[in-house]
Amino acid sequence: MRKNSRERIVNAAVALFNANGYDGTSIRDIAKKAEINAANISYYFRNKQGLLEYCLTAFFEGYMKELESGYSCLEKGATECLRDIARRLWDYQCNQIHLTRFVLREMSIDTQIVREILTTYYSKERFIFHTVIEKGIESKEFHPVPIQYLLIQFKGILSVPFLNTQYLTEVLHVFPHESYFADKYLQEINRWIDGIVVTPLKQRNAC
Repeated sequence: MRKNSRERIVNAAVALFNANGYDGTSIRDIAKKAEINAANISYYFRNKQGLLEYCLTAFFEGYMKELESGYSCLEKGATECLRDIARRLWDYQCNQIHLTRFVLREMSIDTQIVREILTTYYSKERFIFHTVIEKGIESKEFHPVPIQYLLIQFKGILSVPFLNTQYLTEVLHVFPHESYFADKYLQEINRWIDGIVVTPLKQRNAC
């Protein structure tokens, strides 16, 4: 058995799930693309559902690690913390763009595993975001706005390029997989933070 069989299976599955959808992809399709025996998939993941769960869990474990790393610098200030979180999450998603695209699409479907993720990973994510924004408002670094609406905007900014890659490439002619786009878009995320979230220093001092 090849040493990197698991990785080959995951990469093949993500590519096919993106192209044909989860339901439109069979174990045989994955085995053929990965150039391995279908029995290897059973050995590592039991079945296609197990492979799906592995992909989702692997993505969110890495995602939460980046989120927690950014959150750890909250004592330096809410603005710096939010910028660091945005950079870490953006880089993480860009570095595995195909998996990100698949996971975010899958999270829009009401399934048992999605509900489990909502009550575990996303609940922790909400706590971290809420804490950072709440501290920013209390310290007058951030505008006093409803936190849930700010979270909707922040999540949307971070996810839209991966959920609408065809629109971006075919209509807007920008390419999320290119480093140029990733760098420019991160700049726009920071412009949003500075322009919408952060209270100008002059206004902060006047309070």
